Amino acid sequence: QVQLVESGGGLVQPGGSLRLSCAASRLAFSRYTMNWYRQAPGKQRELVGTIPVDGVPTNYADSVKGRFTISRDNTKNAIYLQMNSLKPEDTAVYYCKAEYRVGGEGLVAVADAYWGQGTQVTVSP
Repeated sequence: QVQLVESGGGLVQPGGSLRLSCAASRLAFSRYTMNWYRQAPGKQRELVGTIPVDGVPTNYADSVKGRFTISRDNTKNAIYLQMNSLKPEDTAVYYCKAEYRVGGEGLVAVADAYWGQGTQVTVSP
């Protein structure tokens, strides 16, 4: 069965950096658009950023633009989230999500999707 396993979370001070990883197994990884989401306590899960199958272009939530960078390595079936200049409001459980998208310009549907179990990121003095 498909597995997505996040790692790299932890406690960091404001202004610090963390690098999250998401490793996929039993998945045709290079065919999947990959996403990072996060969910803070008492809030809805929100999209942090997306990286398409060929790695470009990446898209980010306004709240993380210029601070977070998503990358992928299709040879390792993994994606990464480099988080710099972290703020307390970045505290959340971070999840990766794999999506198999079908369709073309103007109409795209998600035909298949998988979630990881999440990794906690806490930004605090």
